[in-house]
Amino acid sequence: MTSEPSGPARHIDHGRWLAQFAGRILVVCPRCAGRALVVLRPDLEAPRYFSQLMFMPRRLVCAACGAVGEWEARVRGTARVGVALGGTEDPFFRQPLWLQTRCVGHILWAYNEQHIDELAAYVGAVLRERDASPTMAMFARLPVWMKRADNRAEVLAGLGRLRALAERSAPDERSDAAHPRDGGPRIRGGLYFR
Repeated sequence: MTSEPSGPARHIDHGRWLAQFAGRILVVCPRCAGRALVVLRPDLEAPRYFSQLMFMPRRLVCAACGAVGEWEARVRGTARVGVALGGTEDPFFRQPLWLQTRCVGHILWAYNEQHIDELAAYVGAVLRERDASPTMAMFARLPVWMKRADNRAEVLAGLGRLRALAERSAPDERSDAAHPRDGGPRIRGGLYFR
């Protein structure tokens, strides 16, 4: 008797960008080390294109200690310089992501609950199809260890841990992978890396 996969049997990649999840990012608060949010400034119009999310002003807010921070894109000449998305730190304030955990010898991370759900749908699928150009698509840029069928159960369990972390907010409830870094930010690579 064969067992059925726990996730959906099929996933179609429509080419979603990581930027589509960057409107709300859960981070470690720089003041109290609890859970804080990086969100679009509330006085702005909604973005017309999701790629605008890499340039739009942000606010870091912590409900526990009241910490607030502001971020705006740098201006170089007449152009605004956006952020590079990806990695275990938020691209705006360079704070460690709240949603990260150790998994299969790597760090598994997500920006928010919607990002976790999208990753779980992809990882849990037995059949994965592409319906878009892989140029900027998030799923095409995932590391091989996340895509391997041999790692499916462990990666889905890691995503479950991230989902549980999203419900927590106290400093002592964060993952050991989400502790602030000594000596400044980590070296950044592609969208996803070890």
